[in-house]
Amino acid sequence: MNDKTQSANLSTVSEFVLVGLSDAPEVCFLLFVLFLLIYLTTMAGNITILVAISTDTHLHNPMYFFLGNLSLLDILCPTVTVPKMLEALLLENRVISFTGCMFQLFFFIDVVGTEIFLLALMAYDRYVAICHPLHYMNIMNMKLCAHLAIGTWVVGFLNSLLHTSMIFTLLFCESNKIDQYYCDIPPVLALSCSPTSSREVVILLVAGLLGSSAFLVTLISYTYILLAVLHMKSPESRHKAFSTCGSHLTVVCLFYGTTIGTYALPSSTYSPTQGRMVSMLYGILTPLVNPLIYSLRNKEVKNALSRGYRQIRTALTRQ
Repeated sequence: MNDKTQSANLSTVSEFVLVGLSDAPEVCFLLFVLFLLIYLTTMAGNITILVAISTDTHLHNPMYFFLGNLSLLDILCPTVTVPKMLEALLLENRVISFTGCMFQLFFFIDVVGTEIFLLALMAYDRYVAICHPLHYMNIMNMKLCAHLAIGTWVVGFLNSLLHTSMIFTLLFCESNKIDQYYCDIPPVLALSCSPTSSREVVILLVAGLLGSSAFLVTLISYTYILLAVLHMKSPESRHKAFSTCGSHLTVVCLFYGTTIGTYALPSSTYSPTQGRMVSMLYGILTPLVNPLIYSLRNKEVKNALSRGYRQIRTALTRQ
């Protein structure tokens, strides 16, 4: 029997089952409450920052333009995966259609990839602001920032399109159980009954090249920033800059480390338990803490929120 006849006799799956979470009802309910609270908090924090940046003219500059893009990505990232996870936990509906799985993977990789490139842009923006303050507005003008931001979204889209097309043109048969709480490259790739070695090589090369390049830009930018901070004369300024840069670098390293570790390793090394833990770090935890690290600790953002609150209170009082 030739390969074409064998492929024809295989029953291609039309849906997948997400089995990455607990089956115990009491545990499922606790997880549902926990992830719902995290999701709502993430939405509230990032929406607040987006509203503040878009409505307050004091925040209409390159730094906050990039922060607005980051907040938008941090809204989209958990929205792609968490609602389906909450449905599975509360209603025990773990089935997702083949098309639904494909779109979920596409949008998740798109958002994660875009954020990887955006973090590199934000690091470069801070490098220019701290190391070349007199030329900052000439270098990082809003036209250039808009083009750079659009570029990150386009590259993220094309990167995701490549990965998704390579995954979902494979043949899937027999097992349709994805050992993860959403459709992701390693667990979906593991289900294919087609040869995957050549596609894995391409995925590894693309993920490794793009991810390591963005991380390298970020690392070099923060290295120059830290060197500039060391030359500051004021201890208070130096301490504040170290605190801010340290927080940013911690989140950036966490995000890059977990994403590169997930997508730049062969599928044969994929561990379902480890995969779930790592994906929750960059898919759920990072969007939650980013507003705290990048924006809500910032004095200008706090002032903008205070002004907005006073305006709302004044408007309500007049009514």
